[in-house]
Amino acid sequence: MAPTGERRTLVLLRHAKSSWDDPDLDDHERPLAERGRRDATQVGTLMAERRIRPDLVLCSTAERTRQTWKRAERAGARAVEVRFDDRVYEASSYGLLRLVQSVPDEVRSLLVLGHGPGLPDLADRLSIESTSEAARRMRMKFPTSGLALFAVTVPWAQLREASLLDFVVPRG
Repeated sequence: MAPTGERRTLVLLRHAKSSWDDPDLDDHERPLAERGRRDATQVGTLMAERRIRPDLVLCSTAERTRQTWKRAERAGARAVEVRFDDRVYEASSYGLLRLVQSVPDEVRSLLVLGHGPGLPDLADRLSIESTSEAARRMRMKFPTSGLALFAVTVPWAQLREASLLDFVVPRG
């Protein structure tokens, strides 16, 4: 177990804009919209530029989250391991927190790629930073392709709060 004070990084990424062109399509199968495809590419560019390279990505199994990660990868995003996990789809903030708390301590950097409202709610729940401009923007709206970057100083199993380092919304 890592000692308290040892830094980890948590990235919460909401999938890029999805398409509503086919109203009969099951929600889980909805693809990215054209804007979403552009935005997902920008997410990848941003991650590459900022050298955000998670040890582990926990990605929802929904089509739009898979496409978001695939396009981000094409644009330069990298991860040591990517897992597509059914538990991320439709998870509440509590469910997502429990999932993060179950991550092995060897993982130093974790990215969760999921959906609203669970993912934005988790970001708000974790954030101990309430006065920064990034926190203000995040709380005002956590839109599609929004990315919240947190510093975590406890083992994952003890995670209850974290310091918000940045909040960005890459647009293509």
